[in-house]
Amino acid sequence: MRSIRPSFTTRGHRSGRRRTLPLPAAVALASALALTATACEGDAEAGGDASASASVADDSNGNGEIKIPDHIKDKLKEHGIDIDKWKNGAWKNWDKDDWLREAQDFVNPIIEDLWDPDRMRDAQEPDQQVDDSDLSGDQGVTDPEPAPVQAQAVPPKYHDNAATAGKLLFDSPEGSMVCSATVVKDPANPGKSNLVWTAGHCVHAGKKGGWYRNIAFVPSYNDSGKSTEELQNATKEEVAPYGVWWGDWAQTSDQWIEQGGATGGDGASYDFAVIHVTPEKGGTGKSLEETVGAALPVDFDAPAVPQSKNLTAIGYPAAPPYDGQKLFRCEDKPGRLSISASDPTMYRIGCTMTGGSSGGGWVGTGSDGKPALVSNTSIGPVTAGWLAGPRLGEEAKGVYDAVSGKFAGQ
Repeated sequence: MRSIRPSFTTRGHRSGRRRTLPLPAAVALASALALTATACEGDAEAGGDASASASVADDSNGNGEIKIPDHIKDKLKEHGIDIDKWKNGAWKNWDKDDWLREAQDFVNPIIEDLWDPDRMRDAQEPDQQVDDSDLSGDQGVTDPEPAPVQAQAVPPKYHDNAATAGKLLFDSPEGSMVCSATVVKDPANPGKSNLVWTAGHCVHAGKKGGWYRNIAFVPSYNDSGKSTEELQNATKEEVAPYGVWWGDWAQTSDQWIEQGGATGGDGASYDFAVIHVTPEKGGTGKSLEETVGAALPVDFDAPAVPQSKNLTAIGYPAAPPYDGQKLFRCEDKPGRLSISASDPTMYRIGCTMTGGSSGGGWVGTGSDGKPALVSNTSIGPVTAGWLAGPRLGEEAKGVYDAVSGKFAGQ
């Protein structure tokens, strides 16, 4: 998520750094504040081939050939991607002409074991300083800045206390990055969801970039809450007890793709994304929801003016004093934050979580009285005192329904 402090930085992916909001930059509350965005970048809302993600694992004959259906190869060729070269490191080429940007251009071939324990542990948040900014576009409805709320450690095992939470990993031109994400229900596949909710800046770079690569979700990352030292020798099963799930389709708002930026809070009101995932190694045939045993509904009817009920934000903060290896949460009554008169107000709560927590779910009481996801971490101050997230309305529901419908019956 993006954080805002006097001197804001984007909350991002690198461990030890806070990128509260993946690329959308934090919004300054005072004229001298500089913003920062968390590590996640947004997905584009669009159509396209749902099978564009494919495994590049060696086949069972051990001859080094890549098993990938012809129609998927054709999809990749449309974008000039040679799957063998991609597997061997061509994905590291971020030439502007080769960095896919448009909504329908999302492709994310699976590279087995790319995300090993070391790479998961070392993923960081980009250290992007944000220009000074102010709220000159404020609609006059921004509530007073909330008092900081100290983030509390989620007790291990995380699966027992926050089964829907996990870490989102991806690669950007700056290196391996980390955000947070949440397993959400899929109306087209009741009880068998493979949908993950996060921030737009965790999947797409916004107006000056394109789709991030090697996007993968790890539910209950470091489930037993091992220290960074203990994780040095941890196995993949210990770090990712419920597997690694690769995004085979992602969508974010058109507004994030067109407006999203690392400074000034551009696009932050639309900084959300939905990812459809598939297990890295096939697995048992169970969905993500069946594997973790839970999924949250998404509430698109939350009021523009927050009511008295508290919201709980959850994520893996990575900027100091955190290191990105453990799960934390904050609970506070939300207020409103307005960045631009042309954009919807955002929710804001007091919270000391830092970069890496971007994209993490905000859980509250839904319109039916039951727990539901009502927002996600997008921006916050570098000084780590509060977080802001978009209010999920018609645009967010459109992205959600599109991804759900794309995989209906599958």
